[in-house]
Amino acid sequence: MTVQDIPDPPSTGTARRGEFAELYRRVAQAGLLRRRPLYYAGRSAALLAALAGLLAGFTALGASWWQLGLAPLFALVLGQLALLGHDVAHRAVFADRRTTDLVGIVLGNLVVGMSYGWWVDDHNRHHAHPNREGQDPAADSLLFARTAQQAERTRGLRRFVARHQAALFFPLLSLQALGLLVATGLTLTRGTVRHPALERTLAVLHYAVAAALTVLVLSPLQALAFTALFGALFGVYLGCIFAPNHKGMPMTGPGAERTDYLRRQVLPSRNLRAGRFVHFLFGGLGLQIEHHLFPAMPVAALRPASRIVRAYCAEIGVPYAEAGLTACFREILRDLRAVGRSVPARPEAAAAAKSTAPAEAAR
Repeated sequence: MTVQDIPDPPSTGTARRGEFAELYRRVAQAGLLRRRPLYYAGRSAALLAALAGLLAGFTALGASWWQLGLAPLFALVLGQLALLGHDVAHRAVFADRRTTDLVGIVLGNLVVGMSYGWWVDDHNRHHAHPNREGQDPAADSLLFARTAQQAERTRGLRRFVARHQAALFFPLLSLQALGLLVATGLTLTRGTVRHPALERTLAVLHYAVAAALTVLVLSPLQALAFTALFGALFGVYLGCIFAPNHKGMPMTGPGAERTDYLRRQVLPSRNLRAGRFVHFLFGGLGLQIEHHLFPAMPVAALRPASRIVRAYCAEIGVPYAEAGLTACFREILRDLRAVGRSVPARPEAAAAAKSTAPAEAAR
């Protein structure tokens, strides 16, 4: 049930298999694959203390519109706890599977309110085939069309959204929390996870406590406003963390030839060039290339590992993508806009264009 933490052996050529083996040797020799229990103990204690403080402040403040000022803080702390759960699932914290699953379920279902089992399955497939249509769930998103072929298949409201997805980018991200809630509800209703009873119990407890707190402390209108604001900010926060990693980067068609492990992880990934505070907000995932190459690597080791990986990629001639925060989102919006422009206003227009193309070519 844990996210894959040991890279698949590359399948393309002896030389390329040796390339990743050599990189792995250099990173391991630098001591960057060792677990950091003290780091994660401190991080966990700080985040849980922050959550407890917010809950105490929420109950003390009572039925006040000033509670809306706490919504961004709740979104930030719960987002950080979700990122901690991400590291747990990758076995960056615990070596054994049973402890990993138990802590992951507590963090995911009870604290964040998201099905751990569903997320792990989804994330496993992403790590195995990043930016590959038909195999990476993040590349086949319901919210965004990543290629012209995906955009052509849209209909109705989905087609309108695809045409205007660049302008709608941030509003659509606000729906991410709702999407997680729906996915969690469907998954736990069907019981398609490893520990369905435990996941159901903890998820129900999460939402029961959250509902009781908002209803008992706030007026109905305040509760509705607080829940809507928190959900939107939580979705935008999570969306902005994950979007720079792969959106706007090369996509692979479903029928494309499988490449070696190193290139499969590096080429569709982008690192965020930023300071320590921004990397803190991103939970370390701004160093996406290193995370994809070494999923079980503790967050604290990603920055020193990036120096080794960047130099090694230059040595073997593999492109290593980096961009600043503003440039990242500029590239994402440019790519979404280009895909959106490929969508005709009506399906009939696309059919007409296709039917006239052979005649135009004959001329």
